[in-house]
Amino acid sequence: MLRRAADLKLNEWTHRLRRVPVVVLMPHSRCNCRCIMCDIWKANRSGTSITEDQLSGLIDDFRKLRVEWVLLSGGEPLMHPNLWALCASIRSLPARITLLSTGLLLARHARKIVHHCDEVIVSLDGSKEVHDRIRRVPNAFDELEEGVKALRSARPGYPVSARCVLQRLNYGDLPNIIETAKQVGLDRVSFLAADLSSTAFNRPDGWTPDRIEEVGLSPQDVEHFASVLDDTLQRCARAFASGFVVESPEKMRRLVAYYRAANGDGSFPPVRCNAPWVSAVIEADGTLRPCFFHKSFGNVHEHGVEELINSEPAIAFRRQLDVHHDPTCRRCVCTFSMTT
Repeated sequence: MLRRAADLKLNEWTHRLRRVPVVVLMPHSRCNCRCIMCDIWKANRSGTSITEDQLSGLIDDFRKLRVEWVLLSGGEPLMHPNLWALCASIRSLPARITLLSTGLLLARHARKIVHHCDEVIVSLDGSKEVHDRIRRVPNAFDELEEGVKALRSARPGYPVSARCVLQRLNYGDLPNIIETAKQVGLDRVSFLAADLSSTAFNRPDGWTPDRIEEVGLSPQDVEHFASVLDDTLQRCARAFASGFVVESPEKMRRLVAYYRAANGDGSFPPVRCNAPWVSAVIEADGTLRPCFFHKSFGNVHEHGVEELINSEPAIAFRRQLDVHHDPTCRRCVCTFSMTT
């Protein structure tokens, strides 16, 4: 632990990465939902997958960079034609594996999931009707609930949690989301705001004002959200105190501040993040990014991970990046900070 902490400090001092503990890997680019706040599914016709041979070529770099934790993101990783072979390769590091899933295919793959993955994080958008409306897939909630039960049946006590993007269609459902997460049997639930400004998640030109209005909160919505949050903090006090809701009340109020700032009312909340110094994102086509939101360093199928992540442009990017003032970082909804 002390060695890792020292390595991470050297990463930030020198901007040359000796250790990258976390890799977000997108094995498959397609998705089986059509969520209103995400455009990944719009690229389904041109979906790509990382092959077993391609991943095998990256494992040596992962080992050299001492990767400890791989998050399988997407798209929907469970749509990959040979996901379990990829997981077996990752296990050779060894590394912890977290599966991020829409929940639709959990029941079908439950036994394989509990064998190959250490935990699952599902996307939960609301109580049953709200969740299905946002996912725009019939019976999406029922499939998620059945999937969680299947995982626990395959391995009692298997860790399954949820994350929820709060946006126009579900912020008013906040207390019900917390109760629904309990009823489904999840271990905890986490909340974040919708990304309204970046070019991530298959929107290279960003969103039009109409799309931002569709997902974001109007000034009136923001004030209603503040009221809903105050009520939720009282009604669900035990859920916050116990850690069932990952965010503290203070962090939940940052979501209100974020949406206020998005409407031009005040500044975005201060950011604490060192993701570009401790992690990397590898997309299904091999694109390597310092995080979801910043520009690519190149393609890992043309140059190795270690070569790209410590290339002159990558080092220069980290040296010049000030997360407290960078406009992309200031608007980020998915900050990550690791110190030990």
